[in-house]
Amino acid sequence: MTGRTEQVFSDALTLPMSERAELAERLFSSLEISQEKIDELWAKEAEDRINAFEQGEIETISSKDVFRKIESKKKP
Repeated sequence: MTGRTEQVFSDALTLPMSERAELAERLFSSLEISQEKIDELWAKEAEDRINAFEQGEIETISSKDVFRKIESKKKP
């Protein structure tokens, strides 16, 4: 990122969460990507992940292990 971009980002982080969310939405909308295109990209991503899973190309983790890891991070 450029210095200017870093400064804008730093300034944005000082905003309340609701304003940051609104800003993020407005910035995302400014990219001129249609909802149809976003849906298309997500559908392709989902299909790619399903195919990778079915071909054994990705590691799976049981939900039990995931929740155990989450719980362990909550403890001081």
